[in-house]
Amino acid sequence: MTEIHHGRFVCFEELKQAIAIEQVLERYGLRERLRRSGDHLSGACPLHRGHNPTQFRVSLSKNCWICFGDCHCGGSILDLVARMEGIPIHEAGLRLQDWFNLLPRAGQGIGQGQGLTLSSIREKTVRCPPRPNRPLAFTLAPLEPAHPYLKARGLLPETIATFGLGWCPHGSLQGWIAIPIHDAQGRLVAYAGRWPGQPLAGQPKYRLPRGFGKSFELFNQHRAELAPKAAPLVVTEGFFGCLHVWQSGYPRVVALMGSVLSRAQEQRILELAGVGQEVLLFLDGDAAGSKGAAEAATRLNRSVIVQIVPLAEGQQPDDLPAMELRRRLDQARLR
Repeated sequence: MTEIHHGRFVCFEELKQAIAIEQVLERYGLRERLRRSGDHLSGACPLHRGHNPTQFRVSLSKNCWICFGDCHCGGSILDLVARMEGIPIHEAGLRLQDWFNLLPRAGQGIGQGQGLTLSSIREKTVRCPPRPNRPLAFTLAPLEPAHPYLKARGLLPETIATFGLGWCPHGSLQGWIAIPIHDAQGRLVAYAGRWPGQPLAGQPKYRLPRGFGKSFELFNQHRAELAPKAAPLVVTEGFFGCLHVWQSGYPRVVALMGSVLSRAQEQRILELAGVGQEVLLFLDGDAAGSKGAAEAATRLNRSVIVQIVPLAEGQQPDDLPAMELRRRLDQARLR
């Protein structure tokens, strides 16, 4: 099926064949919340914000999804985007084209749609990364950098100032510690929120803005790119692990903002590290972190030298004193 909307050509069938549903889930930051079993992913439904861990099912081979809970519906990537965004199906198609750079050449209409053939879409999907998150048109200011929670987490004033951290007294993150996130060009694209202490029942520790594709970014990537290239690139799982590695004298450090390495993050890590250079995976010492590090090492090993920095069960990089943190990283480099 094809459709023209506001003068723009959309080929639904070719979009459904060219874009993997896993890519769409990654864009919404949902992929890591789903558990994989063979060809299927399952988890709580993001549409009606359910809690049943099996009600939302995804078939990777069929490129479709279904909710057995309150939604009582399913469909293709188009249906998923339409429901996530609350928009008509043709608008969902346009957004998918924009997100994944699958735009027909200028001047083509439905009778001249050869520029959006299946083969050309697949080629663009492989060669062109998805569009980055858009820069924010605002800043959360002023933030309060002297909040006791930041000191309790072992962060020095220099670190807090460099990363622009602070407690937010107003706005969308009122009451939260705001953590600015930048894209590869250093443009502010989002704020993550960390509740200062133990959150209330039912409230998460971290908050990310709806629609922000964290799988397209690496926390601290723009600073890591400017650091001396002689040192290895350190990859952590969370924000505070990254902050402590940076504070301990390893400025070439980034965070995945989760335990799953996305395709876009993989490409960015290879760009930052350089072919044949060293990458130290310093993920959390739990089941998710160990699995994520093993999977990331397998993928990255094709182009760079990868070392996994081990941590005890339940341990995180920011749990370690600076001297011990440096010792672990230095030891990993010597293997």
